[in-house]
Amino acid sequence: MSQSDLGLIGEHQRSNWIRLRTMILLRWFAIAGQITAITVAQHMYNLQLELGLCYLAVGVSIMGNLIAIFVFPENKRLSETENFMMVMFDLLQLCFLLFLTGGLHNPFSLLVLAPVTVSANVLSLRSTVILGLTAFGLVTMMMLYHLPLRTEQGFILRIPDIFVFGQWIAITIALVFISVYSRRVTREMHSMSDALAATQMALARAQKLNDLGGVVAAAAHELGTPLATIKLTSAELAEELEGDLRDDALLIREQADRCRDILRSMGRAGKDDLHMRQAPLVEVIREAAEPHENRGKEIFLEDGPGPGGAYLPPQIYRRPEIIHGLRNLVQNAVDFARTTVWIEAIWTDKTISIRILDDGRGFPPHLLGRIGDPFMRRRKTEAERKQRPEYEGMGLGLFIAKTLLERSGAELSFANGTDPYKPTPEHGQRRGAIVEVVWPLAKVVPPRLEPGEALGENQRFEV
Repeated sequence: MSQSDLGLIGEHQRSNWIRLRTMILLRWFAIAGQITAITVAQHMYNLQLELGLCYLAVGVSIMGNLIAIFVFPENKRLSETENFMMVMFDLLQLCFLLFLTGGLHNPFSLLVLAPVTVSANVLSLRSTVILGLTAFGLVTMMMLYHLPLRTEQGFILRIPDIFVFGQWIAITIALVFISVYSRRVTREMHSMSDALAATQMALARAQKLNDLGGVVAAAAHELGTPLATIKLTSAELAEELEGDLRDDALLIREQADRCRDILRSMGRAGKDDLHMRQAPLVEVIREAAEPHENRGKEIFLEDGPGPGGAYLPPQIYRRPEIIHGLRNLVQNAVDFARTTVWIEAIWTDKTISIRILDDGRGFPPHLLGRIGDPFMRRRKTEAERKQRPEYEGMGLGLFIAKTLLERSGAELSFANGTDPYKPTPEHGQRRGAIVEVVWPLAKVVPPRLEPGEALGENQRFEV
């Protein structure tokens, strides 16, 4: 699945998720807190503040909010640039208030972290870096230049210089740490969200194709009788007519045969018949591997019973998520294999196990513990393109396979047949990546019906 197919949302598009009303509401909370702090400092502690300038800074925020409320619609969503300007304004306004009220001697100086944290969560890396550097520069300036806090008697309230320096160091470290932490966590959440969306799209596509095959098969079945009637009637007319009329009757018969062949070929895609909702384990595996059989790599299927298993392969549910998940695992094996891929199917009286092996280099050891995470990135190096020329995806295949198969009740494990850093083994040896999928028997094997027991009604198709 390519990036264009998925339509994944980038950082600049994610900034459009933020509503203007949300930012306005947050700013009203900030304004209320600033007015409360100024009022308490003046009336309860009798601090001598530059009230005119303080209320001017708060008034600018109020005017900005009012303009935004009356000018823009209620459902307005901010672009990247608009979000950046909103957060930058809040940062500058807050730092101006701190400058008027003691700089780093003011305990509320820690609030400088808030705008940068918001930026790390919703804005691009470039905007976050600019805001972080701006905040660092303003905090550094406030350490040196600020209006002092004075009491009613004219005493200056200040903390020792070493504590001011410590405050500056703490804010600087927090700017970097909280920004990186928030950004990393947010990107992980967005990656998981995008990958889950891709998984749902893949499953929905497989389900639609399956349903379409059912409709086609039903149409082929229903049209079989009228086409046979047309063919029989045209054959009888051809025997009685002569000349051009006989040729017309033969043409009708020929076209009826053509319609029959077209419907038969379309119906091979499958049908929503109760008998087709389950199939032998081996046939389901073959169906999953079929699209990758002609890609220059040999695929061998080996099956057999394990301890307590029946002689014949069990019938399992023919679910789209099982087929699509196995197909993605086979695709990954074929992409990285040198010449050969093996699929081993084993069933016991309690479990069904499918192992997919190849003769490639295997999984990178440092990624074994993270396989199944949505990395959401493209391979860009020329060496990787040569190693896997058919690959055009985004590293989502294993995540999609893991999610779909786990939804069906399976447990997946990933391993290597040998150490990738050791000398390359001979071709044809099962030394590459190993993926094992194990289901409890009850999760994928339908209950056994008694002789003569009905399967149930087929799905009705509306015409």
